[in-house]
Amino acid sequence: MSEEKKNQEYSAVNIQVLEGLEAVRKRPAMYIGDIGVKGLHHMIWEVVDNSIDEALAGHCDTITVTIEEDNSVVVTDNGRGIPTDMHEKEGRSALEVVMTVLHAGGKFDKDTYKVSGGLHGVGVSCVNALSSMMLVTVERGGSKFQQEYSIGIPKYPVKEIGKSDRTGTTVHFKPDGDIFTVLEYKYETVAGRLRELSFLNAGITITLTDKREKDDDGNFLGEVFHSEGGLKEFVEYLDATREKLIEEPIYIENIKGEVPVQVAMSYNSSYAENVVSYVNNINTIEGGTHVSGFRRALTRTLKSYADKSGLLDKIKIDITGDDFREGLTAIISVKVAEPQFEGQTKTKLGNNDVMGAVESAVGETLQYYLEENPKAAKTIVQKVILAAQARHAARKAREMVQRKNVLSGTGLPGKLADCSEKDPALCELYLVEGDSAGGSAKQGRDRNFQAILPLRGKILNVEKAQEHKIYDNDEIKNIITALGVSFGTEEDDKALNMTKLRYHKIVIMTDADIDGSHIRTLILTFFFRYMRPLIDAGYLYIALPPLYLLKKGKDQRYCWDEQQRAQITKEMAGESGKEDSVSIQRYKGLGEMNPEQLWETTMDPETRSMKRVTVESAVEADHLFSMLMGDEVPPRRDFIEKNAKYAKVDV
Repeated sequence: MSEEKKNQEYSAVNIQVLEGLEAVRKRPAMYIGDIGVKGLHHMIWEVVDNSIDEALAGHCDTITVTIEEDNSVVVTDNGRGIPTDMHEKEGRSALEVVMTVLHAGGKFDKDTYKVSGGLHGVGVSCVNALSSMMLVTVERGGSKFQQEYSIGIPKYPVKEIGKSDRTGTTVHFKPDGDIFTVLEYKYETVAGRLRELSFLNAGITITLTDKREKDDDGNFLGEVFHSEGGLKEFVEYLDATREKLIEEPIYIENIKGEVPVQVAMSYNSSYAENVVSYVNNINTIEGGTHVSGFRRALTRTLKSYADKSGLLDKIKIDITGDDFREGLTAIISVKVAEPQFEGQTKTKLGNNDVMGAVESAVGETLQYYLEENPKAAKTIVQKVILAAQARHAARKAREMVQRKNVLSGTGLPGKLADCSEKDPALCELYLVEGDSAGGSAKQGRDRNFQAILPLRGKILNVEKAQEHKIYDNDEIKNIITALGVSFGTEEDDKALNMTKLRYHKIVIMTDADIDGSHIRTLILTFFFRYMRPLIDAGYLYIALPPLYLLKKGKDQRYCWDEQQRAQITKEMAGESGKEDSVSIQRYKGLGEMNPEQLWETTMDPETRSMKRVTVESAVEADHLFSMLMGDEVPPRRDFIEKNAKYAKVDV
């Protein structure tokens, strides 16, 4: 039989049955999203979510999360503890079944957990499969039980190791280096999610300790998260850096049908809408029926009140749903017994009954609030009218930007040095600070696929500006025009339309000094607020030019940080150990490099370093941008003081 024919044959032999947790190790991304930073942190979420489900069922109020020095993680709760008695059908301890069998858990049984985040029963067993080591300790019924696993396989049957007068579960796991491409946990990412969970589940105390780092007093880095006010406090946290228009957040809590609905909302003087939604504590990034229900109720109730009050009588402009949401910060949290998510990633809720439940709960309470608080109601309606007027002005400004410039023919900005390639997937656009760096970049680039757009000075801080003023800024206009994007889709007239996007790599390339960092932050703020889909698609990058050039005779090497400089200086000094024999050049700006150096270090796809810009948590990103780039000074000062020790300052 020929080799070709053999390869084409398809029989029972070709059908693989993956035993136990093999499937998870074979296709880890199916279960935890990916095997990079996101998937690594998802391991913690899966274990913590089990403890949170215990809390939702009313059996747990304290959770501790510890990141050990070796990047293993310990999660402890004071819940009921995973059952350890014999499982009739499986003939082994229920603990072992939960930890090693996919689709095994208590979430399928309505009496055990009324609502939960995990519904597939794959959470903790997946974590086990993708951990090189896992040790589970259960305390219940006056005894202490333990079982250890390696890549999901038990090392011994569940055994009793002592007596205990408390109840709860401790899970200690270490992600497997053969699976994950990244093994280092980010403190801020973990803290952000635990903070979120404490707001969403009022009354629970979650403690985070990071044993990899100590503060100035010699204590481990850590925080305690506890919220009594729940969602109201969450809104206040998100709006801490913004000027609020109403004194207290509006709080809505109601059960419609069998759906508990919680909403907290407030208005501020900013121009952005910030609606964050959750289902059973899972952040539904793409929204879903609960968000649609909220928006419908908000528009309907506010419009009806504004019409009745006569506040819209003199307004000549149509008011749309978007206007009611400008300057709005809202958190929607629903608990659903059987949520239908679109996909395993759980980012969009599909249950139709939830839309009606949220709409009815929000409509009732909001109507009552507006009638009871006429002063606050008038402030909100005035904000809506201003938003409508600004939207009208912004649309005109956007149209102006998008209108082809008759004189230039192509409509492309004059400073853009375009590339000859026309396939967007192959094209790169460098946003470069200043004409001198732009000159080096234009000479050093590969003209086939690399385009250069020099930016003059600092672009507008969009965090503080009204939308129509943004489109008047020349540098922002040039960025929009060069990219080829427009605003307005069939569904949403403000949404970014990427159908004519000309580059799939947009690289921010600024100097390695304070000004360069500031310009980079201003550009990032603009992309986050007005071109977020480009970030979500993975098209935005930051170039990493070297900081130093070390020379000794004919030997020359580039360094990207202080540590590298010290190490390479030592190497180049050689046996003599005379470090002053190595000449060190510090690049303050890209313009100091000649075109060849810039190509070799920063622009050549073979040798360059770049960081892709991602948004791991929209909540934390929003909070950070509004704090760093907004009007309020005290929060920014606190942030700088807290993080000053991490800053590398050139004096």
